[in-house]
Amino acid sequence: MSTIDFNTQIISHSKHLKYFALKLTADYEEAQDLMQETLLKAIKYSHKFAEETNLKAWLYTIMKNLFINDYRKAIKTRTVIDHGKDLNYIHVAQGAGPRVPESHMNELEIRSAINSLDAEYQVPFEMYVEGYKYKEIAEYLDLPIGTIKSRIFLARKDLMTKLQDFKH
Repeated sequence: MSTIDFNTQIISHSKHLKYFALKLTADYEEAQDLMQETLLKAIKYSHKFAEETNLKAWLYTIMKNLFINDYRKAIKTRTVIDHGKDLNYIHVAQGAGPRVPESHMNELEIRSAINSLDAEYQVPFEMYVEGYKYKEIAEYLDLPIGTIKSRIFLARKDLMTKLQDFKH
């Protein structure tokens, strides 16, 4: 299938995708963003689409996975958005209270340990911590998924050794 044919078929499904995005997000602006992300990802990975399969189902799967991943990332960061005139973003950690010096020192020590990892371990580890799935990390770094899993495991193991004081 040519690129033009593929793009035309994607656009023909956009009305249905828009309704699905609205159903998932319950917000027009978020639905628009999700729709654009889905179309971009579909075009980017068009070479992975098998022509004999259902394009509409493939697009719905992309959209659903993007929505789930965005939801997981939002849960991890616990970002509160003030929808007032200035649209302020406030990051609130669970159980956040006054910051004590010990917690700041602990954070610096952990960050230092992560930064001391070799780049080949640090990048996949940080992406994983940010909420990316193994498959997404593998695609982004253009490495086999087994290599990604191994590097994240080895990074954790190295961090556990370096951060002995944090064991309970």
